[in-house]
Amino acid sequence: MSLQEIRSRIQTAELAAGRATGSTILIAVSKVQPNQRVASVLDEGQRCFGENRVQEAMGKWPDFAQQYDGLDLHLIGPLQSNKTRQAMELFNCIHTLDRPKLAKAIARLAQELGKCPDLFIQVNTGEEPQKAGILPAETDDFVAECRALDLPVQGVMCIPPVSEDASAHFTQLAELAARNGLSGLSMGMSSDFEQAIAHGATHVRVGSAIFGARAYAET
Repeated sequence: MSLQEIRSRIQTAELAAGRATGSTILIAVSKVQPNQRVASVLDEGQRCFGENRVQEAMGKWPDFAQQYDGLDLHLIGPLQSNKTRQAMELFNCIHTLDRPKLAKAIARLAQELGKCPDLFIQVNTGEEPQKAGILPAETDDFVAECRALDLPVQGVMCIPPVSEDASAHFTQLAELAARNGLSGLSMGMSSDFEQAIAHGATHVRVGSAIFGARAYAET
């Protein structure tokens, strides 16, 4: 599917939800994509991209930044504590703040670096033991803890369980955001971004629908 088709579907979903055109940010998820594919999407004017791994992003985006202006890079995968500095120097936004230890590390480095990316708190709405994220019942306290550290928390993020209807999770995330006075909702991927927009998503993370199937290296 072309980038233009995705943009058109986003606009249609916004209109159907009674939302302003352009109120949803499209994050093109470029993880594990060949540079040639990424360059072709950049050439179409896309500037907001999502990566899962700090190391992979560091090997890709500094070179692209020399060729393309206005890049807006989002980390949407788990952040290891030992990669925090690198992530804060490279990304404009981190969507996976998910534990107090990481919040404290980001706060300390923000003071040292004199800057901090925008932050989203990842919420494990499905309460899946294998998945990262703050549990819904602990989210209010964690938001307060992050604010006490002067962290720029913009919103919340979720990845619904693949076996469940995503709508209930989008509703729950929106309620958590509203209760905590957060405007950002990072939710919705290639298969359900229109549902997410109907529930108020401000950021949708779309990869395979734009780039095609990912070419994972064999192990």
